[in-house]
Amino acid sequence: MENDKSVCKVCGYDSFATGQLGHGSFTTDSNVRPIGSLIASGSPLILSFCKNCGEVTSIKVAKPEKFK
Repeated sequence: MENDKSVCKVCGYDSFATGQLGHGSFTTDSNVRPIGSLIASGSPLILSFCKNCGEVTSIKVAKPEKFK
């Protein structure tokens, strides 16, 4: 497996962080939920972003099994 160092396409910085949007509980509005479902708790989103400028490089659903 190659060890490719990621570089931010906006500022050229090479250090990234991850963060979570939403908590996975029934009380949060920031979870992604199935379309048309008001009751489902859904899943938080995991974002990877540049530590220098904040450019988001990846958005991932933390619990994709909630949509099966």
